Amino acid sequence: MQDTRVELRKQIMDWCDDPNSKCIFWLNGMAGTGKSTIARTIARELAEKKRLAASFFFTRGKKDIGHSRMFFTTIAAQLANSLPVLGTFISDAIDSNRDIFKQGLREQWNQLILNPLKNAPTQSIQLVVVIDALDECDSMQDIQLILQLIAEAKDLDTVRIKVFLTSRPELPIFGGFRQLSGETYQEFILHNIPLDTVNADISTFFMQKLSPLKAMHGLGTPWPDEQIIEQLVERAAGLFIYAATTVRFIQDGIDGPEEPLSLVLSATKSSPSATEHLDSIYTTLLQHSVLGRRGYQECAARFRQVVGSIVVMFNTMSARNLAQLLRMPFKMVSGTLDPLRSVLNVPEDESQPVRLFHLSFRGFLLDSQRCSDSRFQVDEKERHTSLFRKCMEHISQLQENICNLWGPGVLITEIPGDMIQKSIPRHVQYACRYWLDHWRLGGLLALEEDIKTLRQFLEQHFLHWLEGLSLIGEVSNGANMIIALEEILSVSCNTHYFIQRIVLT
Repeated sequence: MQDTRVELRKQIMDWCDDPNSKCIFWLNGMAGTGKSTIARTIARELAEKKRLAASFFFTRGKKDIGHSRMFFTTIAAQLANSLPVLGTFISDAIDSNRDIFKQGLREQWNQLILNPLKNAPTQSIQLVVVIDALDECDSMQDIQLILQLIAEAKDLDTVRIKVFLTSRPELPIFGGFRQLSGETYQEFILHNIPLDTVNADISTFFMQKLSPLKAMHGLGTPWPDEQIIEQLVERAAGLFIYAATTVRFIQDGIDGPEEPLSLVLSATKSSPSATEHLDSIYTTLLQHSVLGRRGYQECAARFRQVVGSIVVMFNTMSARNLAQLLRMPFKMVSGTLDPLRSVLNVPEDESQPVRLFHLSFRGFLLDSQRCSDSRFQVDEKERHTSLFRKCMEHISQLQENICNLWGPGVLITEIPGDMIQKSIPRHVQYACRYWLDHWRLGGLLALEEDIKTLRQFLEQHFLHWLEGLSLIGEVSNGANMIIALEEILSVSCNTHYFIQRIVLT
């Protein structure tokens, strides 16, 4: 938003422009202080100036952006696009090592990024790589290794690359930075900005977002008055995510903004933790949006089923596809999601995925200490277990020659994409890709019924599943899943032998 974060944005852009500034700019701050919004803003401004080399936004719990395995390959691909002269060198590196995508982070960094940058002709322009939420990468060892490797960019002479990086102030990241030379990076602690400055930005946000509601609903003048704004700013306690969630909640009031505003102002603080303000607004809006309707017990159970699935799933999905995956009527799923637009991005276009506005909502629902109302607490293992079983149901309906192909040996490139999408819908693709992850995280090793389900799957639908994976371009992941499955089940000699016999056959 214009007129907010003015000094910070200027400081970051000055760092980008200064040829003598340090290689890495580390913006760290607590959850909800606006790191990702700043990262997106900086990336957009750099892209407009043709200065953005690449970007990667980690998100915990999302399969391909929740880990580092695709991090350097993604950066390399974007570098080749933003600086075409690098494309030849990166292509040559791939030609000389076809397995580079399966190798470790250090090999990928050296061959796909560092060496091409060293060999490229000298460029006068300074490019910036934006890395957001590094703390949400699922491996602390990988986080520290990434820091060590990107720090090597400071020694480049031909192409000047800088890195703008955001994270929460977690110990492994602090440790990783402390191992680097002080000449390598500069640090900015977001939550150390004077509270008066932060409050002024949050006040601007509340005024600009709430003022239009006055004319829309025929409210008195002035509305909101200074006292209301001051109370809202005080309750935000420096958290932009609190302000954004509160505004959406007030805007979504069915009978106008006054009732939800009153609920926000009267909400009590439930815990002495650093997230008490945010937890309070989450609890208030859920109690109002979910329990404020008839049959609230059924609504709460449906909330845990639908929203609980969204927060633990490994990829985003549209409401319609989610309904198909869960085998629930679409109206039931959409009816559960519609009142929750304060915390969920529910697109009007039903083909677009439903997303969380902020990862803190996921953390709130999964943490019984933060989510004090047990009716909304999501049991993570139970949700993974349920999703595993739903995935198995869908996979077990696959049949031979899924796309009714006209003959053996047909190339994937010869099969129309819409034919694959029609034969293997999105929810079935999800089931094929992630059933093992849900089974593993559900902790089902001791349940005989699930071992029986796996046995039946391997005996009757194993080849159908592999065929489905090949059609959606995921067969290599299928091989890795089988290896992982055999390792998990090796605790049982009989089961291990059974799996090994099926795979080898």
